[in-house]
Amino acid sequence: MKTMMKITQSILFLSMFVFLSVSAKSNKAASIREENVTYVAGGVTVNGYVVYDANIQGKRPAMLVVHEWWGLNDYAKSRARQLAELGYIAMAVDMYGNGKTGANPQEAQALAMPFYQNPELSKTRLDAALNKIKEYPQTDAANIAAIGYCFGGSVVLNAAKLGADLKGVVSFHGGLAGVPANKSLLKAKILVCNGGSDSFISEKEISNFRHQLDSIGADYTFKSYPNATHAFTNPASTETGKKFNMPIEYNAEADKISWNDMKMFFATLFKKS
Repeated sequence: MKTMMKITQSILFLSMFVFLSVSAKSNKAASIREENVTYVAGGVTVNGYVVYDANIQGKRPAMLVVHEWWGLNDYAKSRARQLAELGYIAMAVDMYGNGKTGANPQEAQALAMPFYQNPELSKTRLDAALNKIKEYPQTDAANIAAIGYCFGGSVVLNAAKLGADLKGVVSFHGGLAGVPANKSLLKAKILVCNGGSDSFISEKEISNFRHQLDSIGADYTFKSYPNATHAFTNPASTETGKKFNMPIEYNAEADKISWNDMKMFFATLFKKS
């Protein structure tokens, strides 16, 4: 009888624990606010996506999320939501304008090429997003950072090197070529999360990038994740790689570790004195 009572109590305790956990997650989800925003950048209409936790009172650090070369899609928005769940206000940025996206590599490359050719254009679009998120009362204007994926990683790195008013930037499997590092312009601390098996990023490109930052005494961290290819953070990468015959693949372990590296980077970056 006593054994049965203990078993029953254990089941009740476990059920209550599960109920409370599910309720906490439901309440968290219910407090997340999502907004589609439209503004103008250099004469082009752009469509951003802003998300934050309405239960958090007062100002908090803000994050800009720059998409892969496919354009602003659900993946970039999902990352913005994750950042909101961490307590930030986040904005997934529409770099191409008018919500344009590429349905295949050829279309994506055509959309991305003007920004690769003219990094100043990237900074202009990112600056416009920066100004937009500053309009939100939830934003702590002194603590704004940016993260980017693939194309977006290249965008945030170049914008930082061109003097964007960002406290820090994180590049996930982003391109490392671009404008030279300039000590008088670079304000942001940098975290690079690179796939150790990324065939799009050569060892020479990595060496040149690191040499440039070292030469000006930049505050940066370079992480390399073994067996991780280009686009290793995106769960859709494996299917996309097969569809378009691209050397990209999702790596769950590298995704998890790099996200944790980002969280630690921001925890230090926004540490209260």
